[in-house]
Amino acid sequence: MSKQVILAAHFPGVNNTTVWSDPAAGSQIAFESFRRLAQTAERGRFDFFFLAEGLRLREQRGRIHDLDVVGRPDNLTVLAGLAAVTSHLGLTGTFNSTFNEPLELARKLASFDHLSGGRAGWNVVTSWDAFTGENFRRGGYLDRADRYSRAAEVLQTVRELFGTWAADEIVADRASGVWSRHAEPGAFAHKGQHVDIAGHFPIPRSPQGRPVILQAGDSDAGREFAARDADAIFSRHGTLGEGKAFYADVKGRLARHGRRPDDLKILPASTFVLGTSEADAREKAHHIRRQQVSPQTAILLAEQLWNKDLSDHDPDGPLPAFDPVPDQDSIIKGRAGMFADPVATARQWRALAEEKRLSLREVVIEVTGRQTFIGTAATVAATIDDFVQQDAADGFILVPHIVPGGLDEFVDTVVPLLQERGVLRTEYETTTLRGHLGLAS
Repeated sequence: MSKQVILAAHFPGVNNTTVWSDPAAGSQIAFESFRRLAQTAERGRFDFFFLAEGLRLREQRGRIHDLDVVGRPDNLTVLAGLAAVTSHLGLTGTFNSTFNEPLELARKLASFDHLSGGRAGWNVVTSWDAFTGENFRRGGYLDRADRYSRAAEVLQTVRELFGTWAADEIVADRASGVWSRHAEPGAFAHKGQHVDIAGHFPIPRSPQGRPVILQAGDSDAGREFAARDADAIFSRHGTLGEGKAFYADVKGRLARHGRRPDDLKILPASTFVLGTSEADAREKAHHIRRQQVSPQTAILLAEQLWNKDLSDHDPDGPLPAFDPVPDQDSIIKGRAGMFADPVATARQWRALAEEKRLSLREVVIEVTGRQTFIGTAATVAATIDDFVQQDAADGFILVPHIVPGGLDEFVDTVVPLLQERGVLRTEYETTTLRGHLGLAS
């Protein structure tokens, strides 16, 4: 029997995936944008909708960096609104484990899980940089080495809070006047390195037991964290070979944590370009990439590698001949370094430019390729199915380049083909996100 394909819809922020300047692009703030994308995903019988968050506006060369998630409403507020206009679609968002306290996270997520009928998911992320920490007090920020240890303890504590109410705790017997089975439901105490709390958790057990836990991280620590604690992990490995290697590595870590392979779903973030023919799709993809990487964007992204003001460089000219300056303070604030070895990366870029006779902008377009699936609807459906059946992924988190209408064509053309293959539901068979993903409660 074929594996079922998991599909999620990511509402991206303003960045070099989204073409925010396209006339078809909508508001990043208006609820109508979120509603349309979520309802399109539900029409396509997707598993869940996903929102990222930013806790401070990023800056580059001292100016607000307009290529990242900026100026959007609070995630939980948006997701709560979407719960009222959808009925089955899972609703997941990023909530930071560094700058939120366990009780606050657990109370908000459990409340949302109740209000949505068991459709809540939490993408656990960490922060370590002082720039973001300046928006907060209580120590401001963590050393990089401590961020995963705090995240693990915060998640452990939140799970303990979710588990303080038994599934049958509420009796609500009108005749006897007994409301709960125990005198002190929700009692908890946790004392650890990062968390020292005790009291009573005020929210009864939610419809799916506990919200789904998602995590994104490709480092060894991130993979281990996911294998130990997550229900799903976002992957950035978009080729079949890389996907199979990542899949085997992460799934292979589960047994030592007492978990089965199906307990963790691996979901690469992916983009798509559809055409009436393969050539048409490639032509569209080329046009979209040039929209995504404008001349200004090419300079901004190159500055992040060279860590230097390159505003006087011609984006259609050669790459800088000098090496990056990684030892100085980062030119971009609020984002972890994108390049493990900037000097080596710059030399690779220059070699690519020389080999293919590319300009700076053309190199950036090539090395930051964003389209995972390019082709006709039939080709894309077959490729998605092949990835899942060959254990390169359990499904995909689709990131449209236009919001809110960028998912429409996929749902209208690719989804029916996946349904014909028998690898995507034609109707929802469960009501909770855990149920959609086949996860235990």
